[in-house]
Amino acid sequence: MGGKQKENEAYGKSAKYDPSFRGPIKNRGCTDIICCVLFLLFILGYIGVGLVAWVYGDPRQVLYPRNSTGAYCGVGENKDKPYVFYFNILNCAVSANVISIAQNGLQCPTPQVCVSSCPETPWIVNEIQDYSSKTVDEVYKEYKNFCLPGVPPDMTVEESLQKELCPRFLLPSTPALGRCFPFPNVNFTLSGSPQIDNTSISEGISGLLDNINARDISVKIFEDFAQSWPWILLALGVALVLSLLFILLLRLVAAPLVLLLIVGVLAVLAYGIYHCWQQYRALRDKGASISELGFTTDLSAYQSVQETWLAALIILAVLEGILLLMLIFLRQRIRIAVALLKEASRAVGQMMSTMFYPLVTFVLLVICISYWALIALYLATSGQPQYAYRVPDSNASDCQNVPVNKSCDPMASTGNFSSCPGLTCAFQGYSSTGPAQRSIFNLQIYGVLGLFWTVNWVLALGQCVLAGAFASFYWAFHKPKDIPTFPLSSAFIRTLRYHTGSLAFGALILTLVQIARIILEYIDHKLRGSQNPVARCIICCFKCCLWCLEKFIKFLNRNAYIMIAIYGKNFCVSAKNAFKLLMRNVVRVVVLDKVTDMLLFFGKLLVVGGVGVLSFFFFSGRIKGLGKDFENPHLNYYWLPIMTSIMGAYVIASGFFSVFGMCVDTLFLCFLEDLERNDGSQERPYYMPMALMKILGKKNEVPAGGKKRKK
Repeated sequence: MGGKQKENEAYGKSAKYDPSFRGPIKNRGCTDIICCVLFLLFILGYIGVGLVAWVYGDPRQVLYPRNSTGAYCGVGENKDKPYVFYFNILNCAVSANVISIAQNGLQCPTPQVCVSSCPETPWIVNEIQDYSSKTVDEVYKEYKNFCLPGVPPDMTVEESLQKELCPRFLLPSTPALGRCFPFPNVNFTLSGSPQIDNTSISEGISGLLDNINARDISVKIFEDFAQSWPWILLALGVALVLSLLFILLLRLVAAPLVLLLIVGVLAVLAYGIYHCWQQYRALRDKGASISELGFTTDLSAYQSVQETWLAALIILAVLEGILLLMLIFLRQRIRIAVALLKEASRAVGQMMSTMFYPLVTFVLLVICISYWALIALYLATSGQPQYAYRVPDSNASDCQNVPVNKSCDPMASTGNFSSCPGLTCAFQGYSSTGPAQRSIFNLQIYGVLGLFWTVNWVLALGQCVLAGAFASFYWAFHKPKDIPTFPLSSAFIRTLRYHTGSLAFGALILTLVQIARIILEYIDHKLRGSQNPVARCIICCFKCCLWCLEKFIKFLNRNAYIMIAIYGKNFCVSAKNAFKLLMRNVVRVVVLDKVTDMLLFFGKLLVVGGVGVLSFFFFSGRIKGLGKDFENPHLNYYWLPIMTSIMGAYVIASGFFSVFGMCVDTLFLCFLEDLERNDGSQERPYYMPMALMKILGKKNEVPAGGKKRKK
């Protein structure tokens, strides 16, 4: 007994009775003011970074294609011309890739013009005829919109082709990424044009479309979503109902469910022991020993020796024995965990608004992530476009006097170099000069830090608000009469008013660790090509340590926010008190944590698995006869809405169960404080539910002539 007392004193003394304490403290002051000021200043700087990015950036550079003059297609004077048409698409097919298209546009040494629609039928200037006297209006007719703007209608076709003011041929095309790309695998052989090789065009266009991504697949995916989105929403609604029902039913089935899960784990281990014994006995009779096999790098070969199955048999038997001993000696604590789960389900039932608070967190997270994404996009496009002279490789010998790769103005004429056919002023990239461009890396780093800090702060806000609401439930002596009218909104206002700095402090600590992990991941990615195993081992050790540190900080922050919500202390004091309180009850903490994790995992498995099975049978057409208004959608890839439904169900279940997990943790800390503060007397009655008092063998004294406390 003395040893246990010394062990408890090492983690601080038990909480003392406070006659004025009735749940979350109402008269409190602001905490961690310095960190609050730093956080607000950082947010102002974050807004300043956004203003700088907005002033210098131009997202149209990645959202809209450009023509040969540098004008955007689809906006301004080209509002009705959203697509770019290339005179000779083959010049683009060799070096095009998705990254260059997204960042710098499709760089191509051929004239480009904005068009309202892509060519639908093949057409070519028949060189067998004499076009020296034919004008552009006479030959092109309805195809004149594919010529560069400002071509004189009385200009001869021969002159327009020499100056590359009009295309020599048109190929049936379709828009992709705002650009006209010809159909692959069609016959491009056109009468009167021996210069066009059908095979080369087909191969070039096919390769170009492969780099940009298969258009047909994207269209089919879009069609599938258009056909199945009502049913996907229905599946998400089913996931929401199942999650809510599972949490509410825990009040009735928590004990049988925990018993079922424990028996299931024991049964799985028992079957594993039986299977290992059967394999070991069969191999022992055959005389298959590891001495005959020797050492080999083929790990699958060890399945055919008896020692492998004997080792597995021993390990599973030890695990089975440990689990049985834990059930015998920790059965009381398991009962406490089950009672707390029931009480958490009851608390959620009394305050149903808490189940939908994750929507608030989701909206705030969307705002944080969207703001960072916009800043990153504007900063990435903050430079001015740069242009340089380009000529086709086939005409390089005729263009020796042209300053190739030198800067040029796309709005100016290239008539000074008339001896160079095919000369274009092509887009090269964006300039890296200017106040914003010189500091773009630092601004991007500031944006990443802002993303992590604000996201972690939003998550901390949700945890602290929920903890305040559930703590008000536990410390209500007569439930539901003593529960505040609007516990969730009260906790939200109280947290924002007094504890913004404390939440920012905890979020900053977690942010620094997460950024350190990202830096280590980057270094590890760079070292993957090296042959230095020592450096790789050191990096892996650091990554493991930082991962453990991040998990510990998340655990400590979570419990610190609960203490902040209840007592209104600063972050450091709350974290210290929560840690000491948990360490004084470490066995109960481990048991409750594992039982809760097991139940929530089973709940997620039930919700996600149920929605997945229903989605599979419906979208694959295996459910028939639903009636005229419930026909199965005709899909190209039925697995796409199935995977979407499963991922959506997982997100919904995680949101609901995160609220339940926060409720369990809050009630558990309140329960531990209740045990230390009170003794069941009339002056110091317990606030815990009757089921918990019965398990612990405790009870409250009833005042003379008074009524018993209701469950």
